[in-house]
Amino acid sequence: MTPHLETLCQALAQVLVAHKLSLATAESCTGGLIAASCTQLSGSSVWFERGFVTYSNAAKSESLGVPSSLIETQGAVSEEVAKAMALGALTHSPAHLSVAVTGIAGPTGGSPAKPVGTVWLAWAWRDAKQGMHCEAMLQHFQGSRAEVRYATAELALDHLSKVAAKAVASI
Repeated sequence: MTPHLETLCQALAQVLVAHKLSLATAESCTGGLIAASCTQLSGSSVWFERGFVTYSNAAKSESLGVPSSLIETQGAVSEEVAKAMALGALTHSPAHLSVAVTGIAGPTGGSPAKPVGTVWLAWAWRDAKQGMHCEAMLQHFQGSRAEVRYATAELALDHLSKVAAKAVASI
């Protein structure tokens, strides 16, 4: 784990532990890097609930409940699928918040519409009064496959602290 990933995980852990919240991850292009970064910290079992590595389209549908028709019409790398993954991680776990990532890490697999480095990230959280909330973000990262994956994990973890604050406010 890079020092920056470790720092982000430590900051996130402090917020989650302080408010007794837990996290689930739903990862495609990062292949479990976010979950691995979180569980690298001693004591992470207090706040890290589970991770779903759903690299294939079938895994997204089977493990997270993402409709295959959504993947077919929008593409696996889309806002709609990222949000469905994040909400599916909450639906299929008791976690309070989740992060989902789906993208094209490269060096192959890109297209003119979705070039290598295209990543959709989504964060979801439970609201005691109104159910679940979800927000998504599109990013275009540059660099090697490893650089795209690490940049995705860093952004996912960094934004999780903001999402955790929203989750705390809605409890």
